[in-house]
Amino acid sequence: MTAPARRPQSGPPLLAPVLAYAVLTVGAVVANRSTPHPDASGAAVLQYAAAHGTAIKLGAFLLLGSAVPLAIAAAVLYRRLRALGITAPGSAITLVGGVLAAVALTLSAMFAWTGGRLPADAGPALARALADLSFLAGGPAYAVGFALLIAGVSVTGLLAGLLPRTLAWIGLVLAAVGMLASLTLLGSGFSYLLPVVRFGGTVWLVFAAALLPRTRVRSQPPVSAGASAGDSARAGGVTA
Repeated sequence: MTAPARRPQSGPPLLAPVLAYAVLTVGAVVANRSTPHPDASGAAVLQYAAAHGTAIKLGAFLLLGSAVPLAIAAAVLYRRLRALGITAPGSAITLVGGVLAAVALTLSAMFAWTGGRLPADAGPALARALADLSFLAGGPAYAVGFALLIAGVSVTGLLAGLLPRTLAWIGLVLAAVGMLASLTLLGSGFSYLLPVVRFGGTVWLVFAAALLPRTRVRSQPPVSAGASAGDSARAGGVTA
């Protein structure tokens, strides 16, 4: 007597960590809405930190909190794609991208929190350096990692028919924008791409999490022309 085949486990609900990540992301952005721009002077950054230390710490807390559900969502996406029969590198790229993006958010929160605790006699150069590190981690580094996550899901969803084609193509465009956002390291003129990836990618991820199936319908393998009539009947589920 043969043991029954075990059903692949697709993991916990995907929409829950994605929505938690989206809410915490919006909260972090609102808390940090007045943060000085990357081209602000060190003195301006230090003055803002002295006057808005509580807001900076709150934003860092929310940013760190958003990294946790993002990492969970990446793990669930990886397990869901594997359970759907995806063995191509797309599932692994999704996991790696999500982990990289979560690590980037964590580093950004750490640098921001440290910058918000600078004493009054701290140097402007230190304030500017911490602000730059927080921006680089939460901006270009996060955008590249998040782009990998989106690309892994989009390519897999497009080729395997797991997502609507329009949603998959939008994801590919957002992934390309995320990669281009890394050019912010070379020129500040590309920084406008960062909010496109953060907000557009977050909205895309919510739709992808809602539409990605838990199971995959597999078609019945065709019966060869040389098969006997009895074999054809058994393949079709008909007994003699």
